[in-house]
Amino acid sequence: MVKGEDPPTVPIALPKLRSGLAADVERSVLDLVLRTGEAMIATGAPVADVTAALLRMAAGFGVTSCQVDITFISIMVSIDRDDDPITKLRVINVRTSDYSRLADMFDLADDAGEGKVTLDEAHRRLDEILSAPHPYRRWIVTLALGLMAAGVALLLNGGPVVAAVAAVTSMIIDRTLRTLRRKGLPYLFQQIVGAGIATLIGLVALWLTDRFDWPPTLLPPSLIVASGIVVLLAGLSLVGAAEDAIAGYPLTAAARSYEVALYTVGLVIGIAAVLEFGQRFGVPLRITDSSTLSSPTTVQVIGGGFIAAAWASASYTRAKTILVVLPIGMLSAGTLLFARQVLELTPAMAAFLAALMVGLASGAVSERIGSPNLVISVCGITPLLPGLAIYNAMFTMVESNDVVGGAGMLIGALGVALALAAGVTLGEFFATPLRSEMDRWQRRVQRRARGART
Repeated sequence: MVKGEDPPTVPIALPKLRSGLAADVERSVLDLVLRTGEAMIATGAPVADVTAALLRMAAGFGVTSCQVDITFISIMVSIDRDDDPITKLRVINVRTSDYSRLADMFDLADDAGEGKVTLDEAHRRLDEILSAPHPYRRWIVTLALGLMAAGVALLLNGGPVVAAVAAVTSMIIDRTLRTLRRKGLPYLFQQIVGAGIATLIGLVALWLTDRFDWPPTLLPPSLIVASGIVVLLAGLSLVGAAEDAIAGYPLTAAARSYEVALYTVGLVIGIAAVLEFGQRFGVPLRITDSSTLSSPTTVQVIGGGFIAAAWASASYTRAKTILVVLPIGMLSAGTLLFARQVLELTPAMAAFLAALMVGLASGAVSERIGSPNLVISVCGITPLLPGLAIYNAMFTMVESNDVVGGAGMLIGALGVALALAAGVTLGEFFATPLRSEMDRWQRRVQRRARGART
């Protein structure tokens, strides 16, 4: 009556499965898997998706006794073969947003898992993917970031003038940071410089408004700064960190979260330093109430689509994926506005609801267009990033000398960021039935997240 009779529901320490392949063949498979995984992590993929893709790729060439271990800065792959196991490790030195290359690598992993390519062809395709030029020239990326900032200004209820100034500001920031990257400046200080440039142009706009008695709604500095901050926030791996944590990879998630927090602190420092500079030199600090601005809701929703599509272009996303990202960005912005204005939800809850819709949409369409979930979801939530909240918090600290109030606003911005990550991840989970059934490698990886008892 007491003793259980069924086997454990979760397999533990499964016996090794011999592939029967020669050692040199298994080493070649290991090299392919290791290089592919390194490139996937370097271009922004979450650990769970990479692990499943690499196990699928190895199994496609007959190697099923493969173990993959990924940390924030390294990837290790091991093949258990009797008394002569093979283990290799590579250090991940580069991190960038290159979504077309990432999609090509996931396509390669799928083709290898289905047996559509030979081992030699897979090595050759990987070499071609990693050495291929970007689909767009670098000046197009700069223009895309400018368009993204203009979309943020429109979404935040700004007019065409402030949208144009925000676009120029972001393009100046991009070219400046590109020069600093070439000189080897650490990314933290690049964030400080970028936020400082956006805030400085905002102060100049404020000074010109007082100097020439312009209407305060013509060039609201808060929108200029917020637009630049959203562009700088977009490159951080917020969604990837949340997905790693939820999928059961706490070490990588902690490292990514720390990176996001550190670089966000860089933005805060840049804003605070320039605001303090303006205050000392007599620039009259003030913030424009967004309720006094009057952009049509349709324009705001279109601005959200521009933000998502522009970031997709700046991340070298495939053209057909950009066409899908555009309406998802509009869905994101429209849901946010509806949740705030009609449902009267808090900023965090409104962001969660909008991100949930993005996760559902990205999970439903990603497989149909041959694009990873991450690409669509990260671009889709870009209009929701809390750039204005961060600026308002620092403005409160500097102008009113209210550290407690400003810190509370910063915590609110952090809550919005966490709500975005949670909403996207939950939406992708709910969208699983809309996609084809998971293979055994995906199920194997997701066991870490379920935490099921045996």
